[in-house]
Amino acid sequence: MNKANSLKSKLRNRRLTIGSWITLGHSSIAEIMAKAGFDWLTVDMEHSAITLHEAQQLIQVIELCNCVPLVRVGTNDATIIKRVMDAGAHGVIVPMVNTKEDAERAVGAVKYPPQGFRGVGLARAQSYGADFEGYRKWNETESIVIVQIEHVKAVENLEAILSAEGVDAFIVGPYDISASLGVTGQFDHPKMTSVLSGILDTARRLKAVAGYHVVPPDTGQVLAKIEEGYRFLAYSTDFLFLGDSCRTGLNTVRRTLGKRYE
Repeated sequence: MNKANSLKSKLRNRRLTIGSWITLGHSSIAEIMAKAGFDWLTVDMEHSAITLHEAQQLIQVIELCNCVPLVRVGTNDATIIKRVMDAGAHGVIVPMVNTKEDAERAVGAVKYPPQGFRGVGLARAQSYGADFEGYRKWNETESIVIVQIEHVKAVENLEAILSAEGVDAFIVGPYDISASLGVTGQFDHPKMTSVLSGILDTARRLKAVAGYHVVPPDTGQVLAKIEEGYRFLAYSTDFLFLGDSCRTGLNTVRRTLGKRYE
């Protein structure tokens, strides 16, 4: 891996990266999306039926396509994080990080001692035992920890969360933040826009890398979030890309044909 152009380096230098979400556990999905040119792809193990075995296969394909494989774990659990890292994930996205202690626990689960407390084992990440030392050095300097800010408590504690050593960036989960504010899915609600504005103000002041998941496959929303200052952008999901393309194409055909379609 070219460290000068690694995702870690891009995050460190606050360069824009655009990735997406994989929720369908088929290697062809990962291959198609990785070859589309995303900077990184996240295997979602929180809101999907993807197993650890399937996750490792997806990680392999993403990596072989010269794309960075991340995993969004289901919970901030050291055993789960250790297992996806051992499977070869370059980093994790950890949900519901609401305090500095939550953030420190996520970092500790990714890093070996003395940086963290991750247990040491030999698996795919360590070349099945052939290059543990190489992986140890890589893990120390290149592994990635992204915390999800998706609750009003996390917003209140954002400065403390971002002060945790080893946190590379944060990503806003808009649905869960809106739910915690009592305005579920209402992204234009004044409560939501006020909170998002405050999040960006804190990120700018701390020179932190702000991320956002634009869930709809809408390029206009992606460009708008980039203009606002987000630098770690998740662009939609596999199933939404597929469904949107199908619906758009069929609707175009139906409108063009009119009654002839009937």
